[in-house]
Amino acid sequence: MRLVLAGTPGVALPALHALHASHHEVVAVLTRPDAATGRGRRTEPSAVAVAARELGLDVLTPDRPHDADFVARLTELEPDCCPVVAYGALIPEPVLAIPRHGWVNLHFSVLPSWRGAAPVQHAVMAGDEVTGATVFSLVHALDAGPVLGVLTERIGDTDTAGELLDRLSRHGARLLLETLDHVEAGDITACAQPEDGASYAPKLTVDDARITWNQPAYAIDRRIRACTPEPGAWTTVGGDRLKLGPVRPAVDHPPLAPGALAVTKRNVHVGTATTPVLLGEVQARGKRPMPAADWARGVRLKGGARLD
Repeated sequence: MRLVLAGTPGVALPALHALHASHHEVVAVLTRPDAATGRGRRTEPSAVAVAARELGLDVLTPDRPHDADFVARLTELEPDCCPVVAYGALIPEPVLAIPRHGWVNLHFSVLPSWRGAAPVQHAVMAGDEVTGATVFSLVHALDAGPVLGVLTERIGDTDTAGELLDRLSRHGARLLLETLDHVEAGDITACAQPEDGASYAPKLTVDDARITWNQPAYAIDRRIRACTPEPGAWTTVGGDRLKLGPVRPAVDHPPLAPGALAVTKRNVHVGTATTPVLLGEVQARGKRPMPAADWARGVRLKGGARLD
């Protein structure tokens, strides 16, 4: 089949490479326009745009997927199907009708659970034991189209959202390719999603990533892992922001008041609403990431110092 892949961040790259290496013909990619990134706010192309150009593919970057020039170009390309992996914009209904097999989306949850922009982060934060990936036919409603294929993946006790998403992107790429093979063969049937049990996963903001220490240790652990690497969990100490890597509940440590610090030569513990947690890597503003004990020695914390 002739394919136009829609995707933007690095999580879409396994699918791009799997489809490009298959017997299907990827005739172009659709991705978001160049955007300002990093501290310097330099304008850079998306990860998918960079990889597609290296593969010699046509790269389409409309401001909006209903722009007339893009619609004309997509129609001219005559794709049989348009697979989607984290493109980042809604496809309007007239554009959904252009490929004869429609648009097929790879979403990183077992739908109808966690529809939306951040399904993996919300699954980790909620303490789900299992998540997965779903391939479904795109419709105008958010992540609500009929399902073509599903896989499941256990969420490890120490998984960050980034680690889990990396696994799902690789396993999901194979699921997407297998699904497209069946779409081409005409031997697959889509099943409607149940609306019962639907849940939603909006993008996590920087405010969502702030850690409040009056929560139980398990909830703090999950929130930090859910926000790693993006948007990055954080707290403050003495009014200065401190970025947090994953922590470990320390059930054998004596109790500490929420936010209170207990610093030794090798460890930094902080109090929560239940048991303390052991800090891992931290990163002060303008500094590199480092073990919490090294950070504590460097800033010479005064007695009574706490995280807020």
